[in-house]
Amino acid sequence: MAVSSSGIVAGLTAAALATVGYLAYQASATVPAGLGRPQAGASPKAGASKAPRPKKDPAALPSGSGQGARVVYSLGGDRVWLVGTDEVVTRTFEVDPSAVDPAPGSYSVTSRSNAITGSDGIPVEHVVRFTSVDGVVIGFSAAVPGSTATPDPKVRTGGIRESRVNGDAMWTFATIGRRVVVVR
Repeated sequence: MAVSSSGIVAGLTAAALATVGYLAYQASATVPAGLGRPQAGASPKAGASKAPRPKKDPAALPSGSGQGARVVYSLGGDRVWLVGTDEVVTRTFEVDPSAVDPAPGSYSVTSRSNAITGSDGIPVEHVVRFTSVDGVVIGFSAAVPGSTATPDPKVRTGGIRESRVNGDAMWTFATIGRRVVVVR
């Protein structure tokens, strides 16, 4: 009995789908627990309106922002700190907040894109994503030259915008799995 070309194609397609399914299962089984989700106990104390910082230096790293290499993002201060493993702040800078804020807590960088068009239609680069809120992906990005740098507050986006120079620093520092701590 001769096998038709459509039978061969169907067999190869079935084998490819089975392989992809198996690899997807293997990938999901090896993802660290809680990757990209807030971790219990990492939130600041209830009732705190902002992360405590010395009044003399608003750029000082907020106390209670964790330990180890991490990105710290202050919702109230619209500021980011890149903190090395030695607890030394390697860079701090102001950002333009997104229209949708993540909850305070500890997250991990889940994905990155070198250059895309943001959900608000603005071309951005060095996108570092770490969570989502009600279907809106939250992450840091820098607007490319010639586009509007500040997100439109009327558009429901999760893009936390930074300058291109700071976006380059974030891109180098915040690799997949890097911890991101959000404080008030």
